[in-house]
Amino acid sequence: MKLAELADVSGALAATRSRSEKIRLLAELLRKLAPDEREIGVAWLAGIVAGGKLKLGPAAVFAAQSAPATEPTLTLGAAARALDELRSIAGKGAALRREQALTALFSTATAGEQRFLVGLLLGELRQGALEGVMADAIAAAASVDAAAVRRAIMLAGSVPPVANAALEDGAAGLARFSLMLYRPLAPMLASPIADIGQAMTALKTAALDFKLDGARVQIHKGPSGVRVFSRTGRDVTASVPEIVAAIAAAPARSAILDGEALALARDGRARPFQDTMRRFGRKLDVDVLKVSLPLTLFCFDCLHADGRDLIDLPLASRLEQLAAAVPSDLIVPRIVTSDPDQAQRFLDDALARGHEGLMAKALDSRYEAGSRGASWLKVKVVHTLDLIVLAVEQGSGRREGWLSNLHLGARDPDTGGFVMLGKTFKGLTDEMLEWQTTHLKALATDREAGGYVVNVRPELVVEIAFNDLQVSSRYPGGLALRFARVVRYRPDKRAEDADTIATVRAIAAAQRGGTQAESND
Repeated sequence: MKLAELADVSGALAATRSRSEKIRLLAELLRKLAPDEREIGVAWLAGIVAGGKLKLGPAAVFAAQSAPATEPTLTLGAAARALDELRSIAGKGAALRREQALTALFSTATAGEQRFLVGLLLGELRQGALEGVMADAIAAAASVDAAAVRRAIMLAGSVPPVANAALEDGAAGLARFSLMLYRPLAPMLASPIADIGQAMTALKTAALDFKLDGARVQIHKGPSGVRVFSRTGRDVTASVPEIVAAIAAAPARSAILDGEALALARDGRARPFQDTMRRFGRKLDVDVLKVSLPLTLFCFDCLHADGRDLIDLPLASRLEQLAAAVPSDLIVPRIVTSDPDQAQRFLDDALARGHEGLMAKALDSRYEAGSRGASWLKVKVVHTLDLIVLAVEQGSGRREGWLSNLHLGARDPDTGGFVMLGKTFKGLTDEMLEWQTTHLKALATDREAGGYVVNVRPELVVEIAFNDLQVSSRYPGGLALRFARVVRYRPDKRAEDADTIATVRAIAAAQRGGTQAESND
């Protein structure tokens, strides 16, 4: 297939807000892909550079653009091979040679193909081909059940191989995907709810866990030992030797555990999130830091135990398996109750110990990896949202020389873009200002007229606290954050983990006395 055809579909996807039209366009294209093009095409339509990053910043990508070809001759396979070759360039002068290789690739591409490649390389394709839409498109293209596609994606941890299997062998291809040790799953997510009373009304009887302010981990134990993965699937085993040792000594011979790692003070209270992240993922001085800043593991779910997959069992059964798999001191504080007063006392206890709030979970809930639904609810005393930094303003006065005022947006899964909700510089310490200036400069794409607003690639996730949401005609979503302030940056989260505009609207509806809507991400 010519890259031009993929680029045309990408443009058509970005131009429509209709989910059904996106599915139709994607399904039509998927049927046309040759077997050796499927995984590349699916990855690129999802905005993913297959094979990993290319070590090319915006300046290098823009500098590499050349006069476009007049006719489309570049195939998908040829473009993918060129990027693979570019990725392999290393050594002295590698940056210049990568730029030259990219220039050579651009010279064979039409104007439309160049625009697509620039968007792909800079992570700026806003075509709305997100996982849910792509799953439905794969189902339509292969004439298979959409639920079976979503399950296979959950088990594979990646969309492209599932698309290839479905298009090649239909339902039989999907059936080959199973839970595998040492292949991390996307974590199940929770929807926010206003307070513990609403959570108990919604669930009736619930398992209540302390909501810990730590780093989400998935631990796999099996014949090859213990491996620990971050919420994004990154192997962090070498950084957390105390967690590895604790699970190695646990009763289960094999297990896949979902949990949270965090740093605790000597009195057992939670330390600031920044302390946990200072340890988590650290590659140097681990032996010293595990003594001065140890991490404590709290498991809250068990997805596999001693040869048996558990994700299709209700939570109540998984919790029984968890209790048998690990000792009680490695399990998150939890009660099961239908009593709102007892739930409130448990919430008060969690807050007194320095934790964020509670998780409320339906006892019959299955583990839906990567999904955010109504069976897991998170109760925080302060409203917070994980938002994306869309732009930043040059500081003035005491903040001159730093990038300061953040432009904040929520994800819009329907368009693949972002909906701006407001700006803030409140809550930023000097340390945070210095950190964000360095990181946002690396993400800068261009400056708006006047030069004081710097647009950035929408990749950096920041946790924002706010008092409430107010109706606003200033922003396209019709809502604005009131008294927004920065809580912390979330380098452990990807842009696709940020909250959606649907979640924001649900919070606004609840504040106005409406119904808590279910998040769709």
